[in-house]
Amino acid sequence: MPRTIPFTPDGRGPLDGVRVIDLSRLVAGNMTTHVLADYGADVIKIERPGKGDDLRSWRVEGVEVFWKVYARNKRSVALDIHDPDGREMLLRLVDTAQVLVENFVPGTLERWGLGPEELLARNPKLVILRVSGWGQTGPWRLRPGFGTLVEAMSGWAFMNGHADKPPTLPPLAMADMVAGLYGTAAILAALRAVEQGDAPGQVLDLSLFEPIHSLIGAEAAQIRLTGAPTPRAGNQSSHTAPRNVYECADGAYVALSGSMQSMAERIFDTIGRPELKTDPRFVDNAARVAHRDELDAIIAAFIAGRSQAENLALFEAAGVTVGPVCSVMDLLDHPFVEGREAIVEIPDRELGSVPMHNIIPRFSATPAPFRRPAPDIGEHTEELRRELGMATPKQPAEVS
Repeated sequence: MPRTIPFTPDGRGPLDGVRVIDLSRLVAGNMTTHVLADYGADVIKIERPGKGDDLRSWRVEGVEVFWKVYARNKRSVALDIHDPDGREMLLRLVDTAQVLVENFVPGTLERWGLGPEELLARNPKLVILRVSGWGQTGPWRLRPGFGTLVEAMSGWAFMNGHADKPPTLPPLAMADMVAGLYGTAAILAALRAVEQGDAPGQVLDLSLFEPIHSLIGAEAAQIRLTGAPTPRAGNQSSHTAPRNVYECADGAYVALSGSMQSMAERIFDTIGRPELKTDPRFVDNAARVAHRDELDAIIAAFIAGRSQAENLALFEAAGVTVGPVCSVMDLLDHPFVEGREAIVEIPDRELGSVPMHNIIPRFSATPAPFRRPAPDIGEHTEELRRELGMATPKQPAEVS
């Protein structure tokens, strides 16, 4: 079982002293601020009173599992931006912040009188990350931009899946997650520019489309050379062989990659087929790619005769790059995951504890601790009002 790590409320990470106002909803913005919060930033989620962030509605067995993971280390303020008191609190928070993150449809903040011009007038050093489906500029700026549409449009889904099946979307919010990581990097770069004294605050225009497209960035150059898009290849690779997922005798799977010439030759020796090293079909990578189906049949037949454990032991002893195909259920008690503490248990008020990924990466000099669990809606509103010197708003009198 993963080790339980207690919260350290007074702990400090490398971004201690950086305040982030998070106006975003769902995934991309929350992924960005999730990383910043893990690194020690004071991330303040602005949520709608009574409703909260839409990520809270992604429940499993009635539990807000996505919120528990991606809102850890954050604080929550519930306010109505359109209410004078709520607007005043938001603007006071902006005055104290270094970063603001939002993912509304382009033009929304401007309609509310909270566009970059107004925000930077109040706080000239503010870094504003604006996340949208297609960006703040261009002919599609006002189109709906959910990750599914972006994953399809970007070229990623076209390349993913098997040749005899339709293009395959990822089983998770991949476009949003990748965009969130780009957003984190961009914010850190902009903060450094401000801290160096050479740059004012600025707007970071981040679309969901461009980050996931960057994962297949070499595809455009390849099409220029070949005149055609790369066809779907399932678990094979279009540019190296052998590479695939193979079924073992016990129904489990292993993944194998022989992307280097020396590794491919080692594989041939290990499966007892050294003559394949001089076979014209497999003599080098170009030949192996051209005949990858034939090569896969040979390797698959060998692996199918042994259990997963037997295959792993055999190939590991030979120094071959083969590994198990695992579900996350397999990982919860996996010796690598336990030894590395890649998954840890975090205390949880509702469930006792919750397993989730550790803070990534590990800092040797400024380790970032877990400071607090994902907050309830508005859990820190009064705490932040006191920090800002704001009185508690009067509640309307009850009618008897």
